[in-house]
Amino acid sequence: MQEGESAMASLAEVRVDEAEPMENESQARPEELRLLEALLFASSEPLDTATLAKRMPDGVDVKAALEQLQADYALRGVNLVRVANKWTFRTAGDLAWLMTRESTETRRLSRAAIEVLAIIAYHQPVTRAEIEEIRGVVTSKGTLDVLLETGWIKPRGRRKTPGRPLTFGTTEDFLSQFTLEQLGDLPGLEELKGTGLLDSRLPTGFSVPTPSDDPQLREDEDPLEPGEDLDLALAPAVEPEAPEGGNEGGGEGGSED
Repeated sequence: MQEGESAMASLAEVRVDEAEPMENESQARPEELRLLEALLFASSEPLDTATLAKRMPDGVDVKAALEQLQADYALRGVNLVRVANKWTFRTAGDLAWLMTRESTETRRLSRAAIEVLAIIAYHQPVTRAEIEEIRGVVTSKGTLDVLLETGWIKPRGRRKTPGRPLTFGTTEDFLSQFTLEQLGDLPGLEELKGTGLLDSRLPTGFSVPTPSDDPQLREDEDPLEPGEDLDLALAPAVEPEAPEGGNEGGGEGGSED
């Protein structure tokens, strides 16, 4: 009996010894990291540093705590990432294939829509007339509408020129879709040439603009009026007409495919 009681006591001591490191590990983990974890997991959308700081105890260095939490999750199945200066948990990039069955099928953007999106991303704020000048073709009806529906672009304001045309810029959804922390992370000239997206024989003086993340309107922009009914109509679609013995060739202006 004494031998049995001695064995049980030894086993109990072992279990206590095994439990102590777990308790110590929990106690050693800074409370601010646990709070940040809870806030970010519970939120349905990314949170900025200022919002997180309001929920944290006084004296906590939220920026340092976020960087520590990001390092803690670097090798896990979910990572802490920053998108548009806001923080959120995302599935690790190398595990994205696990989500393929749950992702919805999306339609491909037309080449014209991709070109317009690229111009807006790099040249914002930009008007439709400026987009057409850069592309060298008239923007067909619906191209901007498609991009507006995706939520990747939005009207910013109105240019201080005759007619007060709308200016367009990208949104946080655009940054999130392409996993960009900020617009400055868009590929530059050398990166675009390296991927084959630009011809290596470019005109002298050709450059790729560096977009600004400043959300403030420029000096040449007026703010949109509250409740303003935005006129987003584009160039009307041209109905094909049978030639009547005239020229079959077009005029000087081009149009997109």
